[in-house]
Parts: sequence; C-alpha cells; structure tokens
Amino acid sequence: MKLATLRTADGTRAVRLDGERLVDLGYADLGELFAQADWQDRAATASGTTYPAEGADFAPVVPNPSKVVCVGHNYTNHIKEMGRDLPDFPTLFPKFADTLLGANDDIVKPAETDALDWEVELAVVIGSQVRRADEQQAADAIAGFTVMNDISVRDWQFRTIEWTQGKIWEATTPVGPYVVTPDEVGGVRPALEVRTVVDGQVVQQDDTGTLLFDPVFLVQYISTVITLRPGDIIATGTPAGVGNARDPKVFLLPGQSVVTEITGLGACANKVVGA
Repeated sequence: MKLATLRTADGTRAVRLDGERLVDLGYADLGELFAQADWQDRAATASGTTYPAEGADFAPVVPNPSKVVCVGHNYTNHIKEMGRDLPDFPTLFPKFADTLLGANDDIVKPAETDALDWEVELAVVIGSQVRRADEQQAADAIAGFTVMNDISVRDWQFRTIEWTQGKIWEATTPVGPYVVTPDEVGGVRPALEVRTVVDGQVVQQDDTGTLLFDPVFLVQYISTVITLRPGDIIATGTPAGVGNARDPKVFLLPGQSVVTEITGLGACANKVVGA
C-alpha cells in the first residue's frame, strides 16, 4: 500500500492511493492510523470519500510524530567525502515536528544562512510501539518507508561539534509523499536507488542496499535507547554528493528546484524561495 496524509479544505486526512484516487481512511493523519493495532487491515479495507491524486496537497506523512531520529554517516561514499572514518555505531541526532514540510511545499531559505544544503534520505516510519526490540520485533515495527530531504544549514551545523542546530530549522525538511509498505519495495531491508536533482542536474545517486546500518538494525539500536511509537520517523542518512563537500562548495538559492527521489517511493519536489 501507498499511504499519505492529505491536506483538504476540512483539514488533513489519512488516505490510501488507489489508482488515480486517494481513498479516505477515516483518520485525520497517518499518525492516528498507525496508532491502531490493526492499522494494516483498516488501511487495506477502507472505502471512504475519494480525492484526486493528481495535484494532491500532501502534508508531511506524519504531521506530528513524537520523535524524528536522524542517522549521520551511513553511506561509505558520503563518509569518505566528509573526511571521516567509518563509524562503529550509528551517529544520531533529532529533528522535531516543526521542522517537517509536505512533499511539494516550498523550502524557505532562512535569512540567517547562505549555506543551505540538500540530503536525500530513506526514512523509516514506525507502525507499532517497541522498546529494546529484537531483530524480528524491529522488522515487524516498520510500517513502511518514505522520502526525506534532510535540508541542512551547514554554517550553523558546524558552529559546534554537535550538529543539531543546523538540522532543526523550522519548516525546512520535506518528507513524503507516501509511506510505502515493505511488501511493495522488497521487504524491510530494501535496495532502492536514491538520488537528488537540483535544477535538472543529478547531484546525488546511490542505493539503500549499501547502508552501513540497515533499517532493522536502526530500529533495534534506537529502541534500546528510547521507546519508538507509531508514527515516529527514522531518517537513515544520505549518500555522497552534498553541496558542502564539493570544491567549491555549492548551496541552494532562491528560485532553484530540488527533487529528492527514491525508486518505488516517489519524490519530494520543492522550490527554494527567499525568506
């Protein structure tokens, strides 16, 4: 299934893609849906109001997750371009609900930076509560996958050795358009092409099969630290090709378009605008 949170004139609605229509699932958003123990059956059998998929106004797939946990340094090529050693453990940092955008929303470049960068990421969406999950529990907790563009404010990110302040700028992180269940993309450890295109030029391209720490391991690892709840999001890291690692460095400017896409999941397609 492909599931989304749609903005409508009456508020957001959780929907399922059915051909060229989006079927209302009876919940305000996917976070509410995933909180139901039998969400898979409810999503598969719902037959409510429908909306056209073409031109849909997508909200973040989960508008208000209890947490967004991001992983840095998870593709070998990206680690090398950043001049780092391969990590023994995942590098984690948080985002917040206020950071998230819909898949086609404009990205407003903060006036405080001239170092706005792109990062395509496979994101894991949690479908059941887990703490200290074993491998099977971690696999079972994965509702599906979506696309995230972990927009980064590099000059603020590198003000200190901690990255968070460069990663949590309000309304800068597109996520969506769909949460795609694992059965549609080869399971809970999918090997999918990821890429970023800026103004028609491919700037990142890799395969999620090359992740150092795969989605199941990340659910295990993070759930050891903190309870993962339905609707929580794990961003699994970005491959080589970010603007900050280029010589000379290249950053996003108002008027540019940036598309982050993953085979089988869809794309976030955003325009950068001035503050």
